[in-house]
Amino acid sequence: MPRCILHVDMDEFFAAIEKLDHPELRGRCLLIGGDPRGRGVVSTASYEARVFGCRSAMPMATALRLCPQAVVLRPRGQRYHELSEQIFEVLTEFTPLVEPLSIDEAFLDVTGCQRLFGPPERIARLLKDRIRSRTGLTASVGVAPNKFLAKLASDLRKPDGLVVIEPEQVQAVLDPLPVGRIWGIGAAAAGELDKMGVRTIAQLRSLSPRRLAERFGSAGEHFHRLAQGLDDREVTPDSQAKSIGQEQTFAQDVDDLDELRRVLLGQVEQVGRRLRAGGLAGRTVQLKIRYGDFTTLTRSTTRDQPTDLSDELWSSAAGLLEQWSSRSFRPLRLLGVSVSQLVPRSGRQLPLFAPPAQEKGRRLDQTLDRLVERFGEDAISRAACRRKEP
Repeated sequence: MPRCILHVDMDEFFAAIEKLDHPELRGRCLLIGGDPRGRGVVSTASYEARVFGCRSAMPMATALRLCPQAVVLRPRGQRYHELSEQIFEVLTEFTPLVEPLSIDEAFLDVTGCQRLFGPPERIARLLKDRIRSRTGLTASVGVAPNKFLAKLASDLRKPDGLVVIEPEQVQAVLDPLPVGRIWGIGAAAAGELDKMGVRTIAQLRSLSPRRLAERFGSAGEHFHRLAQGLDDREVTPDSQAKSIGQEQTFAQDVDDLDELRRVLLGQVEQVGRRLRAGGLAGRTVQLKIRYGDFTTLTRSTTRDQPTDLSDELWSSAAGLLEQWSSRSFRPLRLLGVSVSQLVPRSGRQLPLFAPPAQEKGRRLDQTLDRLVERFGEDAISRAACRRKEP
């Protein structure tokens, strides 16, 4: 049976919940996020606000300059997590192969579920209907033979969309789309491709892999495969993952080492949180570094004992960053961190008496995890994760 992957993406999730709970906000421009008088950023912009150029991860002050009539709301993390749990309960009713990407987004492999629930499009409709009936929220779903195509499909007809890409339709769907739809092709790469006369995925696919590799390195081969609709990655639940990681591609190459440290610490906190949520600990910490020319490096270190403590993970990741920066610092296009050699936390060997610093770190992690679960990721973080004032 051909592989069938679904990508489920909730529509304007935080804003949709606010509209659900406060009907008087429907039709208005909403910005969910931090205080515009400080360093707050936008977590979610409603579709009405996006018309004015507002988007997630934008400084709240900038978003308000673009859309001064917007209503600014602080995130209600406990409420968002409550509905997220209901949504993921629905997803696992169709298949155990659910890979969370965030609080409101996931991949599902429903290849083996079709005899029970019917063909893929029917599964997607059942899933959408069940989410709406239980939560009052809408989801956009993409159905395709692989992850890349499923994620692309879910974004084609938002909100409340359902797009199915059959294997024989792949090139017809991809060819007219701009190259920016390819994972990893940001503004800089799109600009380089534009200089080569390449603006659509069809034009990208017509280039030889060798020519793309000469310009973009290994990323060029990746671009060419995706332009053909090829992606062999499996849907892997966290509980079955061989590694757990987080990475970020920057809109512009970052040449500030302090900013890279800030980003890396935030990534370490997210990875640690996912490890603890899954009852896992890991030994190997790996840093992923990509330059503006798409040259990609990895640096790793292996600890004596598995850990899920953010302080210990940060010590390893920060050490790798310092080693790299002291030898070959260059502006970065991408930075990421992952933890592998995972084991169940209950099964790892523990010292008879844990060092005081380790106990303090565990208590701090537990406190931060509870606060994030209740109030959302923007509510609290370590001071070094905060963006510096301009």
